[in-house]
Amino acid sequence: MRLISPEKMKHLEKLSSPGHVISALAIDQRGSLKKMIQRDQSSADLAQQIESFKAAVSKQLTPYVSSILLDPEYGLKAARHRASEAGLLLAYEETGYEATEPGRLPDLLPTWSAKRLKEQGADAVKFLLYFDVDEAEEINQQKYAFVERIGSECQAEEIPFFLEIVTYDANIADASSREYARLKPNKVNQAMKKFSEPRFNVDILKVEVPVNMNYVASYSKDVEPVYTLAQAKEYFKEQEASTDLPYIYLSAGVSMDLFKETLRLAHQSGAKFNGVLCGRATWKDAVPEFVHGGLDQVIDWLNDQGRQNIEALNEVLVETASAWDEKVGVYGKA
Repeated sequence: MRLISPEKMKHLEKLSSPGHVISALAIDQRGSLKKMIQRDQSSADLAQQIESFKAAVSKQLTPYVSSILLDPEYGLKAARHRASEAGLLLAYEETGYEATEPGRLPDLLPTWSAKRLKEQGADAVKFLLYFDVDEAEEINQQKYAFVERIGSECQAEEIPFFLEIVTYDANIADASSREYARLKPNKVNQAMKKFSEPRFNVDILKVEVPVNMNYVASYSKDVEPVYTLAQAKEYFKEQEASTDLPYIYLSAGVSMDLFKETLRLAHQSGAKFNGVLCGRATWKDAVPEFVHGGLDQVIDWLNDQGRQNIEALNEVLVETASAWDEKVGVYGKA
């Protein structure tokens, strides 16, 4: 069992349901959300539109989640509009990565720190890391040192550190390809194993499922499967064995229906995951409503379809997710 300070435990409980499951809404997207809004229009007030959209999502949907993930660039207004019982995670990384340089090296928002994020009311610091376990050692050593620094900052501020790991292969451009699907189980599970080492001071891992569900037999549509159902279940078992930390799943932009089926398969396979941080699967269809119909129309959509998405996901979490307090305790408590 990992032991954390009483202060960290207080924040972790704020982010969770009474049953110690994390049902969090993610809307820390910046570059991708800009593209979604700009797809059908051009606006000189894009920053204001992003802020307004995030605020609407926060206000309308946080009554139904345990917490929300936002960014300090466009999301602080939205943070103030969240439900009083909802915890707050704030992102620490710059959006995207420098595509012209090898390694997808990370960077931090230049005017922010763990201390400053906590001062804005954050209950946790989230950092996104692109990681290829098979990449050159000199690149990965830079990433290890980077995560160590953030972990030390969060330890000093006594604020939980959520590490989001998005895997890739340096030699495969398309992470949704059949070629990458074959490699994904090892990439995901080895990354989790590495960053579970105590030196990184990670409290919660936010991770992908270890398979591409579009290539799992009985879930694949019109394509030849890469994995049998039995193989997929075995990869979920290996994922569970790869860490002693609590871990939660990211939705990775898949449909809500597929994400729910994924959680059920993970549970059936023996994965004791501890919740979700679900983003676009919840709210992406609200963007056209916002662009073409304005704030009133998007609020109507969020109160109807958005709420239905979250409540349906919460029902699946009740069936499938495990409490993180089986893995985390407080210093000094027997």
